[in-house]
Amino acid sequence: MKNIDLSHRSNLTQLMDSADTDFETFRSCLVDLSKVNYLTLAYRPTLRFFEHLARSGRLPADRTVTVVDVGSGFGDMVRKIDRWAVRRGFKLDLTGVDQNPLSARAAEEVTAPGRPIRFVTANIFAYQPPSQVDIVISSLMTHQMEDASLIRFISWMEANAGTGWFVNDLRRSPLPYHLFNLTSRVLRFHEFVRHDGPVSIACAFEVADWRRLLDSAGIAPAAAKISRAFPYRLCVSRLKT
Repeated sequence: MKNIDLSHRSNLTQLMDSADTDFETFRSCLVDLSKVNYLTLAYRPTLRFFEHLARSGRLPADRTVTVVDVGSGFGDMVRKIDRWAVRRGFKLDLTGVDQNPLSARAAEEVTAPGRPIRFVTANIFAYQPPSQVDIVISSLMTHQMEDASLIRFISWMEANAGTGWFVNDLRRSPLPYHLFNLTSRVLRFHEFVRHDGPVSIACAFEVADWRRLLDSAGIAPAAAKISRAFPYRLCVSRLKT
């Protein structure tokens, strides 16, 4: 993969989501990925989105706000949001949806009992939320989708999120691609993570990709904001009026 063409989105596949991956291997990969997320400040853009909602009055304090995290994986993002809500005095009902059944099992193992968090195994297009959804988020998941599925997912978020939605994902670039190749070996991450990290970056986005995808999903240019976040993140936020 050293000579991969990063001028466009790749369609390479990841190893850890293979049907042959056993639970212990999958959980080990999720643990390593949570370390990557911590080191690369992956949670910060999504938490900033919630902080913006709070400061702008779009996150009501007098009722429970329903949040769905699509592609929730290890559940580390919903746990971060839950802790943020406790500190800020908001009541959130958090659901993590992931189509891999091993994700829910791994996430539940490390989630404190009694928290307003649940994990559901489902294909998002077949998922029926139990009630009105206020906010839909997705973190480091959309790069796994081909364009047609991603356009459909944008439409799904638009149809289901009453307040708005937020996508936090990677920006495709040679520097993080080669840097991850190096550092993942130095830090001795699982071999699947060493493979899948660069693949994720190769499948990720540039600003023009998101503009094209949003246009194909019928989202007007002024209705969604595409923003860069350090390091090498591209985020898309949509707040409804």
